[in-house]
Amino acid sequence: MSKNFLQEFLEAVAERGRGLIGLDWSGSQARSSDLLGLSQSLLTGRGEVSGTALAQQWLDAYARADEGQRRHHLLALAEGFGPDQPRLDAAIQAYLADKSPRTMAELNAAAEPRRQELFRRLNRVAGGTAALVRLREDVLAALRGDDRLEVLDQDLAHLFSSWFNRGFLMLRHIDWATPANILAKVIQYEAVHTIHSWDDLRSRLEPPDRRCFAFFHPQMADEPLVFVEVALTRDMPATIAPLLDLKRQPIPAEEATTAVFYSISNCQTGLRRVSFGNLLIKQVVEELRRDLPRLKAFVTLSPVPGFTAWLKRELGKENPVIPGVADLALLEGLLEPAEQGGSGPTEAVREAGLAAAAYYFLAAKTPAGTVIDPVARFHLGNGARLERINWRGDVSPNGLRQSGGLMVNYLYDLDAIEANHEAFANQGVIAASSAVRKLLKTAPSKMARSKPAMAALPPAGDAAPQSPSNP
Repeated sequence: MSKNFLQEFLEAVAERGRGLIGLDWSGSQARSSDLLGLSQSLLTGRGEVSGTALAQQWLDAYARADEGQRRHHLLALAEGFGPDQPRLDAAIQAYLADKSPRTMAELNAAAEPRRQELFRRLNRVAGGTAALVRLREDVLAALRGDDRLEVLDQDLAHLFSSWFNRGFLMLRHIDWATPANILAKVIQYEAVHTIHSWDDLRSRLEPPDRRCFAFFHPQMADEPLVFVEVALTRDMPATIAPLLDLKRQPIPAEEATTAVFYSISNCQTGLRRVSFGNLLIKQVVEELRRDLPRLKAFVTLSPVPGFTAWLKRELGKENPVIPGVADLALLEGLLEPAEQGGSGPTEAVREAGLAAAAYYFLAAKTPAGTVIDPVARFHLGNGARLERINWRGDVSPNGLRQSGGLMVNYLYDLDAIEANHEAFANQGVIAASSAVRKLLKTAPSKMARSKPAMAALPPAGDAAPQSPSNP
């Protein structure tokens, strides 16, 4: 995709501004040591053209800085570019004396950190939006070892929530005719099921029973923000391998009755906590319903990325208890395929694993009282229903490592989405099918260390085969 008119115009303005204020754009002046002075100059300047030139020089200096120099300046922004303290003190006093809309407006304006205005001015430059998203990646990386940067992260997240709201997002259909630079980024950003080759990518985009949609922003025209891969099928799938099989036989799109969202990938680390996935799913559903009116069910085939880690933590406790699992040693057997090269789970392991999974989804909570699994929080928060837990749904090395092979179907029942969302958001109520709820047992646990001697199961199956329309 070529530059748009606005980007070319902003570049021309920046070039004109450099001439007006006497900047040599050879790069010699764009040193990382200039960042603090450039930040001050950018905030105190008033001219639009010169301000654009200064903003471009700031971005260039930041790009040239090494990791240590960047972190030093980020800390300076966090600690030295907060609110104008004298103005804020005066605004507080004025509001306490006269609690009017006028004094409240001044108090709100005075309380805003100066760095937010700096970021706005940097955003005026061509490429400024993308540069600030990269900058937040640096903030998030540095934040792990220095919580003083928390205020900087909050400011950027606050601005991004406005700059990347639904009104600015563009939905695009990604297919095999999409420019190669975009397709390469789909391969790069795929976060759920690795795309191993261009042939693999082609199999996900070109057949008539496959779709891919992505959100873009006008200022990041060549960078997808989030994308979803969709399989059009005749029923609700329980396993991922057939959907990804390069030798599978496609079906005509008109014969499909079910749209399966099998991979959703957020592409920009710097936009963490700026949610696009819920908007994307809802708009893609509308697109698919319009183009393929025979579609009756909209489901996911989702990973369970937190299950194995949670299970290890529970089994590692001094007196572990998982309601519904009479012999916790069976769950150790569930971990064998990923860690010990075992011959595969037995029927007893299957029953214990499904019971533990039901408890994990429906009853176990984080310290904050929320659903543990991040994918579950996302879909349940969107109003989906936990429809089916699929045993051995993903037997890839990553699937076994993360979830012992479990996958989940979440059903987007269009007539119940809003009610499910409200119940989950306000009361923490988890929408789940009767088949899933039947797996949640209350029998006491014990930690027997003997392993069962039973025949191994086939590699795939599910908790309770059923139609999406029959909860």
